Formats: sequence, structure tokens, C-alpha cells
Amino acid sequence: MKSTTKVLMALIACISFGQAYAAGQIEMSEYMVQSDTPGISLYVRNKHLGGMNKFTAEKTLLYVHGSTYPAETAFDLSLGGTSWMEYMAARGYDVWLVDLRGYGKSTRPPEMDQPADQNPPLVRTDVAVRDVSSAVNYILKKRSINKMNLLGWSWGTTIMGKYTTENNEKVNKLVLYAPQWLRQGGAPLTDKGGQLGAYRVASVADAKNRWLTGVPENAKDSLIPQGWFEKWADATFETDPWGKTQSPKKLRAPNGTVQDARDYWTAGIPLYQPKDIRVPVMLVHAEWDADLPSYMMYEYFTKLENAPYKIMLQISEGTHTIIMEKNRMLMFAGVQEFLDSSFKPEK
Repeated sequence: MKSTTKVLMALIACISFGQAYAAGQIEMSEYMVQSDTPGISLYVRNKHLGGMNKFTAEKTLLYVHGSTYPAETAFDLSLGGTSWMEYMAARGYDVWLVDLRGYGKSTRPPEMDQPADQNPPLVRTDVAVRDVSSAVNYILKKRSINKMNLLGWSWGTTIMGKYTTENNEKVNKLVLYAPQWLRQGGAPLTDKGGQLGAYRVASVADAKNRWLTGVPENAKDSLIPQGWFEKWADATFETDPWGKTQSPKKLRAPNGTVQDARDYWTAGIPLYQPKDIRVPVMLVHAEWDADLPSYMMYEYFTKLENAPYKIMLQISEGTHTIIMEKNRMLMFAGVQEFLDSSFKPEK
């Protein structure tokens, strides 16, 4: 049975995802995982090849989202016949995503049903790290493994990076897509200034404008394949129970990450030290990323003093949201090669 499964996995890895999925080879499961806070549960999704019954640290991965939108509408949104989650699953990986509290299908803190100005910013990075810890511990126990790969996007790179500094023994490899580091002047695109409430409210128009910030005018029409932005927006703005009833639709996002940016990243104070990461690291970035510009990745790379090895991948003609743009497969393939590699530095 085990040899049959290995043959099947190898075969699926050699054909397109569309064929694999059409044949019913990808299985999906959904769970609500208890956080460390009573009454707060975390939405966790899993995909892997059908019939897969052997799980390893090297081929298990957890993804976490950024500061505004949930995990499933980016990492597992089928565009052009596949999502990044499905791309990995079709190649023999046991792939997971988690929505932090206040996002997607996870529990929203009760403060999010009150006027934003009545409470301080919700879901600071330390809370998000605890949520990731709850998800990691759940997966490790369920799969009977002692470590796994982690992948974070944007604010998620801070969460996964900080988590790793505190739990190196539970991390196999670390992928940071659009890594956050100290900001050289100005405020993040998510910070509109003024007093911060518990959460902020975004519109579809806000999302499109932010997405295309920094893109040359002559490239804006061809950057996102036709219909992809609309499919993402429809899926994403449906995840907020309050926001989807508004006209036009809105989406609430906790402001903890914006407060952290003010207190740390724009104030020249690191929230954690990359030198405390002791696992292989890959940094991924796109040239037109206006949210977290290239200089952050370059500086971060120099701080990874104790990683066994580290890799940078800078992709042309892409933004902070290259995960859903025309050049996304350059990122998918590059990250896959890093995860698949058995490379060890020579002694």
C-alpha cells in the first residue's frame, strides 16, 4: 500500500494540477481549533493527495496571511485552474492554512461588533503568534510529527519569523513572502493616520488602489489576468458577516498590526531579531511591492546570521500581491524548489 501511494504521488507530481484535481486526487478538510483564549476558535484548512496516510516534517506546511485579508482567499483561491495550496498538495505536500482571530472564518473578538473607536487596536503581533502556535501544535499532534515548514505573507512574515525565533525546534524551513522590516520614512499603506480604533474598514476600491500602487501605468492593465481581481474580491468580501451586508461591500480588519508598525517598524525598533532564526530561510519579493519595498528584504537578509543557509528570490513585474498575478508561477516554482531541496552546506 505504501509503495502504491508513493507511485501515485510521483505520477501526480508530473501532471498538471487541473488533471489531478479533476480526477478527485486532492482532499480538503476544515477544522475549528481552540485558541489560547476562551471563546476564540481558529479556522484551519488542510489539503493533500487523496489516500495520503504518511506525513513528514519535510512535506508539511502551514501558511498564514497578512494584515488585512484572510488566508483562504489568497492561498487557496483557484485561479487559472489552481491555487498555491493546491499546487503544493498536488506535489505530495500536506498543506495547511490558518485564519488568525478576527479574520476569515475564525472567531471575531466581540470588540469587532462595537464601534471601532470604543476599543484599542485588536490582534497585536504577540496575539497572532499565539494563534499560530495553537495551529502548529494542533497540526503536529494530528500528524504525529515534531516540526513543519512555515510560510508567511506580509505581516505573516513577522508572525512566522517571531514564532520561529521562539520555537526553532518546531520549524523545518521558513518561507517569508514580502518580508517586513524597519521602514525608512513614511507610513504603511494600511495606515491612514489619526487615532487608531479596534479595527479599520476597507472597500473593494481601496483594495484595488492599494494593489496597484507602485505599478507603472503601462503595466496596470496586463498585470492581473482578466477576472482574477474580481474573483478574489468577491470571495474576500464575503468573509465578513457584517461587511457583506453593506452596499458597496466592506471588510473589517483588526488594527493591531498598524499599531505595531507605528510602535516598532516605523520607529526603528525591531519586534524580534532575525539572528535568532536557526532554520533554512527563503525570502521572496516582487519588484513593484509598495507595501514592503525591496530594501526591507535586502536588510532582513543580512540579519539572518544564524540560518544554516538563506536564499532570496526577487521576481520582476509583480507587486505585494504577486500570489494572484501573471508571474505568480515564478514564485510557486521557486518556493517549491526550496522546500523540495535536501541541500545541506558542506563541512
